[in-house]
Amino acid sequence: MKVLVVGSGGREHAIAAAFSRSEHMPLMFCAPGNAGIAAVAECVNISADDVNALAEFAARNAIDLTFVGGESPLALGISDEFAARGLRMVGVSKAAARLEASKAFAKDLMQRHNIPTAKYKVAASPDEAVAILHSGYFGGEDAAVVVKADGLAAGKGVVVADDRAAAISAINDLASLVGAEAAATIVLEECLYGKELSLILFSDGENFALMPPTRDHKRIGEGDTGPNTGGMGTFTDDTLLTDEAKNAIVETIIKPTLKGCADEGFPFRGIMFLGLMMTADGAKVLEYNVRFGDPETQSILVRLKTDLVDICNAVIDGTLADLAIEWRKGSSATVVLAAEGYPASPRKGDAISGIGDAAAMKDVSVFHAGTARNESGEFITAGGRVLGVTATDETLSGALEKTYAAVEKISWNGMQFRRDIGK
Repeated sequence: MKVLVVGSGGREHAIAAAFSRSEHMPLMFCAPGNAGIAAVAECVNISADDVNALAEFAARNAIDLTFVGGESPLALGISDEFAARGLRMVGVSKAAARLEASKAFAKDLMQRHNIPTAKYKVAASPDEAVAILHSGYFGGEDAAVVVKADGLAAGKGVVVADDRAAAISAINDLASLVGAEAAATIVLEECLYGKELSLILFSDGENFALMPPTRDHKRIGEGDTGPNTGGMGTFTDDTLLTDEAKNAIVETIIKPTLKGCADEGFPFRGIMFLGLMMTADGAKVLEYNVRFGDPETQSILVRLKTDLVDICNAVIDGTLADLAIEWRKGSSATVVLAAEGYPASPRKGDAISGIGDAAAMKDVSVFHAGTARNESGEFITAGGRVLGVTATDETLSGALEKTYAAVEKISWNGMQFRRDIGK
């Protein structure tokens, strides 16, 4: 069979690697891919956002299964285009992608279906957002407020402001950070307190299957300091979520969300990512994503025992309830290695050494996020987040030890990473 993965980052490398382990022995393609993905798939020079060109490629090459990594093609309607051509794809419809493409739409859906989340207001302009703050809806001048761009913002559209003055500053800066289109509508939320948790699941529109719970480290600096990034590291550990808490999330969040989507005419078939805050009052939804997280995927899929092709077919065919998905017991950890200057202005073109030595270690995988090859064939930096180093073990401490031992074998000028992932 033939499989096409759409995207070019560490997430897509992890997805392609999981497909490459399939008993179906697929012939792999990735569009556009990257220098590391080229080891497991043929890279195709088509942008992930070029929906028509991707559909034409899939039809022309008789692709049996396409898997979309990122949110942008889904928001553009790639799933609908493939369905219209009779092509099989794992990826939600354009209507369902609004859960991520519009923060306001997602918050309104949660409100309609009584899904626990932070109280919020939606503003159609910066002036209206500032007026809402001055109204006292979120408390006094010292109250923390979360400012969100409504549209897709590549992980840069959320600012946790410590007080009203910082929130006003964030509102005024939002368009310059994420673009006028993404910030045309602004969502303001009360600040929730607790521990953040990511819970990702497969859904066929009615049935669902949970993946191991994960925790992400977003800020660039150790101790969760500095600006937000796309993610500097993640880990999975079964102790992150008790059975009681998991059951509560299923009953109060997952089932109402899936039923709400179906009742409103867009059954959710694909990957749902729940960004949760575990508060004193229980889990509350911070955000929905409609695809795998990055770098959560790297930590999750190394633990997958069930054939990913079989899972994808079950998602498409509506037969997830008939499939028992198995995961390796224990833990996993991913540490992201980033280029100098990330996240503001990452430097490109630095030669990387030690990737092969790290990847040869037991229970270690190295996923390429932003790499290319120079004229000498060396791997070089070609993005902000360059590599994700992942390891598995029976314990979280063991997984972290293996991961950091592998990290020590890799180097380039200006390489930066956090030393406190999982701590």
